[in-house]
Amino acid sequence: MITVVGMGAGAPPGADVAAGAELVVGGRRHLDAVRLPERAERVVLGALAPALDTVAEYVAEGRPVTVLASGDPGFFGIVRVLAERFGAQRLDVRPGVSSVAAAFARVGLPWDDAVVASAHGRDLRTAVNLCRAHPKVAVLTGPGAGPAELGAALRTDARVLVVASALGSGEERVERVTPAEAAGRDWGAAVSVVLCLDEARALGPVRSVAGPRAGAAGWALEESAFAHRDSMITKFEVRALALARLGPRPGDLVWDVGAGSGSVAVECARLGAAVTAVEKTPDGVERVRANAAAHGVDVRVVQGAAPAALSRLDDPDAVFVGGGGRELPAIVAACARRARRSVVVAMAALDRVPAAREALVDAGLECDGVLLQSSRLAPLPGYVTRLAATNPVFLLWGVRPHSRTEGVSP
Repeated sequence: MITVVGMGAGAPPGADVAAGAELVVGGRRHLDAVRLPERAERVVLGALAPALDTVAEYVAEGRPVTVLASGDPGFFGIVRVLAERFGAQRLDVRPGVSSVAAAFARVGLPWDDAVVASAHGRDLRTAVNLCRAHPKVAVLTGPGAGPAELGAALRTDARVLVVASALGSGEERVERVTPAEAAGRDWGAAVSVVLCLDEARALGPVRSVAGPRAGAAGWALEESAFAHRDSMITKFEVRALALARLGPRPGDLVWDVGAGSGSVAVECARLGAAVTAVEKTPDGVERVRANAAAHGVDVRVVQGAAPAALSRLDDPDAVFVGGGGRELPAIVAACARRARRSVVVAMAALDRVPAAREALVDAGLECDGVLLQSSRLAPLPGYVTRLAATNPVFLLWGVRPHSRTEGVSP
């Protein structure tokens, strides 16, 4: 049997939690905090593989093992690895309070509506994009992915970071800082978790389902759901296919270039992605912001003309290009070079299709497309209905080949 004991953030376990064990595995501070059986072998966790091999030797001989871990070891912790290697039936898990629960308790906030992301041994960009898209995010940090790196990535975002260090110990610290302040400090190795908060929305409505708010109940909303100028908006038929090819999801960053009303940007944000909308006109910028606010989502709006305005943005997972004029080939090329997964281009002008397609292919994307022609039901006098044709639109998309085989979980 392998006994897994959570320590650190809540009430400390008894000093004899390892009683009877012949092998005790854990971090140095955890091992120093308990009384070890006199003849027990002690393994300080560093590289995981050798420790697991030692555990396997004891398990094969039927000898008891105790593993000491931080907080709740079943929450982004060692229980997953142990269950995969030895089987869940061999584990006796005794959880402590997770660092996430403890950190939210220290600041007096509920966390049933929080998004939790681990950056420990993982790409920090997923956590960064979740922080941009959601008002309440907890980030489990790691080497090279701590408060300084998170703060540097979020420097321009209206967020507050709560950095919780050494939770449950005599050296515990919980500090509120701006992203810029976090970026300028050396936080050491004692950080337990970082909370990223939009404080104006940190107390959300009462929930019946834990975690981030449910994804959009529908998409390809009617044009009437958005403020727009002179029908200058991506029609819902086009938006439906564009969203399918963009595939926005939590942890992604999506660009909406030539955003106009921001309808595509807002729909991507409603599906959980972080979104940057690029729009060159001041009234367009305000319109995008108003539409995002009306739908209760975060959309970062950058005023400027593409492709020049793209140079200062973080690389996106997916891009929608809905404007561009004569600059369209250069814009598509710039987007295609930097998109990690896909680029979708909507065009009303036939002449622009070949150059846009060439830009996608030249960037190494696999290109496909369709001409969308739809007719909507329209009422006539006498309670009858006719079909009213909408303007045809070319939709091209390019997909980076390796992205087809990558996992879909953040």
